[in-house]
Amino acid sequence: MKLKICGMKYPENILEVGALLPDYMGFIFWEKSARYFDGTIPELIKTVKKVGVFVDQSQEEILEKVAKYNLQAVQLHGHESVDFLTELKEQLPKKVEIIKVFSADENFDFEVIKPFEPFSDYFLFDTKGKLPGGNGTTFDWTILKKYNSKKPFFLSGGIGMKELKAIEEISKTNLPIYAVDVNSKFEIEPGLKNRNLFSNFKRKFDVANF
Repeated sequence: MKLKICGMKYPENILEVGALLPDYMGFIFWEKSARYFDGTIPELIKTVKKVGVFVDQSQEEILEKVAKYNLQAVQLHGHESVDFLTELKEQLPKKVEIIKVFSADENFDFEVIKPFEPFSDYFLFDTKGKLPGGNGTTFDWTILKKYNSKKPFFLSGGIGMKELKAIEEISKTNLPIYAVDVNSKFEIEPGLKNRNLFSNFKRKFDVANF
């Protein structure tokens, strides 16, 4: 199981967290976010994939950010349509992954994801809340029993140290969980991550070998 840390903002913090070798590191390009990124990404170890997070933004803006920051993945956190993903996939460099996000609660209908399968490399399930992401709360993972796709997905939404046991339990199921995505539970302030706390989490995460 891979590990992604999202909402990075400050160059020095990016470097110290990047040195811990998360598999993915996310940068939010949605201007309304408290973690909005508009700086320079320092050079990271090549195994760390840079992810651009977008919310209902134009294809032109996404493509511009992919080129400017040499992104390896784009995470679509808005109401992007199947047609939007179809066109975007045609224009993106082939190696750039598309992660389509769905906000989940107990009423989520997993049928809505099916049309997106051919145009997404991964799905991501986050907690439905006031903001597109970073709400700091987990959703009821038991609803994932209704997941009827073979497409690998990221598990997100308020994940911190206390959720390690729950991750261990859900990893024993047949669900195609590809990665765990963390953010707000490791912050000193929006965009600034607690390196030591994340290091402790990653060490236990790696030892568990989910």
